[in-house]
Amino acid sequence: MKKLILLCVAISLLSCGASKTVRVSKKVIKGDWVLNSITYNKAGTYNATLLNDASKACFEGSTWQFVPNNNTGIYTINGANCATGERHFIFTIQEVDAETGLYDFLLKPTNEKHKSETNQGFRLKLSALSDSDMQWQQTVNVAGNSLTINMNFSKQ
Repeated sequence: MKKLILLCVAISLLSCGASKTVRVSKKVIKGDWVLNSITYNKAGTYNATLLNDASKACFEGSTWQFVPNNNTGIYTINGANCATGERHFIFTIQEVDAETGLYDFLLKPTNEKHKSETNQGFRLKLSALSDSDMQWQQTVNVAGNSLTINMNFSKQ
């Protein structure tokens, strides 16, 4: 009887954890990244403010640090003519489809001490992740049409 109860407890604990695919993704995302380029799926000039923070030009070249054991991070904008400095955030990777490896990525800005979240969050698709490259995609509505923003990172 004790073995049966112990087995049930072990199974319930294992079923509550994150999937293996998400755990592997968190291990890969850990560390320092550079946001190299931001592209769009349609031709044109867009005046977008990303993450309600800064322009495409300011985000390109920004550095990002992910600490998956507590789901926090910092990105630093350091471009000329930009409001430079560190921005803190929390993040969550949520599995969408284990076969394709695509995820929803939730990023929420926080104050400097990681104590309180802002009331806004940004849902992005983690569309590619390897040991050296990562891509996020965000779909937005522009004049009634869907536009996909691609954010391309490389690991430092």
